[in-house]
Amino acid sequence: MPTIHAVASLEDIPARYRDTPIQRLLEYHNLGRPHETYTSAEILIAMCMDNRKIMRFPDYWAFVLRTGGANLRYSKFHVAYAVAIARIKAIAIVAHTQCGMAGLANRRAAFVDGLVEHAGWSRQRAEEHFMNYAPMYEIEDPVDFVASEAQRMRGRYPTLTIAPLLYKLEDDLLYVIEE
Repeated sequence: MPTIHAVASLEDIPARYRDTPIQRLLEYHNLGRPHETYTSAEILIAMCMDNRKIMRFPDYWAFVLRTGGANLRYSKFHVAYAVAIARIKAIAIVAHTQCGMAGLANRRAAFVDGLVEHAGWSRQRAEEHFMNYAPMYEIEDPVDFVASEAQRMRGRYPTLTIAPLLYKLEDDLLYVIEE
């Protein structure tokens, strides 16, 4: 089971992330590192589409992919583009607390009702949509999910530094997930 570690100083950053874009992300976001000027991206940050998270880092430094639960399974081409064309050096996969993709099955009624009431869908169409797509996007536990997603991405991109992280909405800080 993964464990979570706070990053309140440079010494809290694991050695494997030192002198990498992952270290700089943790410094920019948690430690208030002054923003440098960049002309190209060094990192891909995959994070949830949730609107409650805003990360602090310089312009032009990162590609950001926002998908429900930070799920990269259906963003293979986007990730490959960042690696091949932009030549990023690292990928941060960021889970967050209170993620709506965790326990998605429990939100079926609200999801269906929302599409019926706010989008004009028929109940049958909304139910079918949920049943067809929810299993593809639901995650059980956000921390476990991004830890396994990091392992999967390391298999695809063995020369990149890939880090699973947790964004706690309670304090707006990033935490390192140790697998």
